[in-house]
Amino acid sequence: MITARTLVAAGIIVMMAAPALAQQAPVQGYGEKDKDKTLVQQQAEKDAERAYKRSLGNVPDKGPVDPWGSARSAEAPKPAAKAAAKTAPAKPKSGNTPH
Repeated sequence: MITARTLVAAGIIVMMAAPALAQQAPVQGYGEKDKDKTLVQQQAEKDAERAYKRSLGNVPDKGPVDPWGSARSAEAPKPAAKAAAKTAPAKPKSGNTPH
């Protein structure tokens, strides 16, 4: 049986949660048309796009990156690696095994 103390605690929690839910902005539903943007919003969007494109020009071009370069030796024979890969038995994928 539910005690009065439990009902009062639940009521207090509900009263504290209601104002928090009311503060959320309305969310655009699926299939609803976008709201028209004001001139200020359109200009701000264009400025942000221009600033983004300008910032892409500031990024220096780097050469190819090899994260495993330090793990491999510089004199590794390439044909031996290909031959070993062909002769190795295929392992079944772990995601296809039944549980």
